[in-house]
Amino acid sequence: MVYLNFILEPDRKSAFSGNLDVDTIILNLSALIPGSRFIKGKTCIIPDEIQECKEARTSLKSFHLDGSFDVIATGSLLEVKGYGKDRKKQEDGQDSVPVGYETVVDMYPLDFEEFLWANGINDAVINSVKSCFENETAVPDGVHKAMMDLLYRYVIVGGLPEVVNCFLETKNIELIYKVQRSLIAGYEEDMVKYADDADKPHIRECFESIPKQLDKENKKFQYSVVKKGGRASQYTGSIQWLEDAGIVRRCYNTTITELPLDGNSIRDCFKVYATDIGILMAMLDYGTQAEILKGNLLGYKGAIFENLMADFLCKSRQKLYISIRTAALSWTFW
Repeated sequence: MVYLNFILEPDRKSAFSGNLDVDTIILNLSALIPGSRFIKGKTCIIPDEIQECKEARTSLKSFHLDGSFDVIATGSLLEVKGYGKDRKKQEDGQDSVPVGYETVVDMYPLDFEEFLWANGINDAVINSVKSCFENETAVPDGVHKAMMDLLYRYVIVGGLPEVVNCFLETKNIELIYKVQRSLIAGYEEDMVKYADDADKPHIRECFESIPKQLDKENKKFQYSVVKKGGRASQYTGSIQWLEDAGIVRRCYNTTITELPLDGNSIRDCFKVYATDIGILMAMLDYGTQAEILKGNLLGYKGAIFENLMADFLCKSRQKLYISIRTAALSWTFW
């Protein structure tokens, strides 16, 4: 395996300047990475943060056609429109994405079951809970208490690997919160760095409004909550950027609970949820986490469990739809 990280090792980008045939790239990498060995049919090349080097992503076509080496590229924000692309090349009709020569695999944070595995809960326990659900029988008291404790921990931790590792190693709420806030700061830096100029002022406002949006019994996302006098025309692109980046997910209202749900959804009537419950909790006041661990969800209970259900569904690759029964103001997810 030969690993290169274009953020931590920006000099590695020079291997992809000039000709992008496989022989030239391998020769350049051999010079840049002393001691590296490239054996045809055996070596796997892993370019990390590939969005920082559009030429490297373009070269995936060469590697695909050549077939001598396996390449596993990883990156962030690759679904965001225009990310990592040279604007002049876009205008000239050139694109760095090798369409048809790469297989894209979307990665998600840990879901609750994976969180249980990380905490040492074996499949026998998990399957016993599933069996109780399927047979509509009560979960044994001891198992129920353990699962509820882990659920509350999942609510404050979420599934982002760096945060989960911090939780497993330290069990320290303050350190977990600091890691989450650091990740949020990284999101906000990307919003300014990579978004279109027209959307930059509004993306952060939309993102930071999510807790307030969920705290209110609104039937849909309210632009006026983002900013007084806010309009859809100002923020539509911002919400799309956040969704493409995998930070949030829209949940569309449907008044007809029949398939196809997408065809029956109301496109301008939706709610917005954080795709990871831990990030939502880190956006709340510090101290909320300790109360949740005690089972005290206070007045924010509805918002927490709404976003928790969205978290479960997002991580199982499901689209979100919601039916609103206005008489009781209750919600049903699909």
